[in-house]
Amino acid sequence: MPETYIPIPVETVTEAEEQPSLTYRLDLDAGRIVGMVDGLTAVEQAIRKAIITPRFKCLIYDNQYGSEIEDAFIAKDASYEYIRAATEGFIKDCLKPDTRVLGVHDFDFEFMDNQAYIYFKADTIYGETEIKEVI
Repeated sequence: MPETYIPIPVETVTEAEEQPSLTYRLDLDAGRIVGMVDGLTAVEQAIRKAIITPRFKCLIYDNQYGSEIEDAFIAKDASYEYIRAATEGFIKDCLKPDTRVLGVHDFDFEFMDNQAYIYFKADTIYGETEIKEVI
């Protein structure tokens, strides 16, 4: 039986385009949805959410989403030195699936009251942004 081909006109083939970032604005501190957000602000929100979502524990996400930061630090009763050494890799890994994030750099840390304040810069398709997260 001969193979059947479906002709596709070359002029109709287009390059893949980045989908819009329009999404719900989340108040992550209060646990509420408060409107809509797009562009750089949406990417900042996605970065924070990926960092604070534990990987492998939320069944609505696949095993590529979220981070292992909190488990690694709490389970090992991690020292400040370990947190400084490991965090950059954990953050890069959890943001790798998001094509809007081009890179992260300039990490800094503060430790107060059993919490780690993590500061870094992220290069995105919308420009550079500064991220601050508490673990």
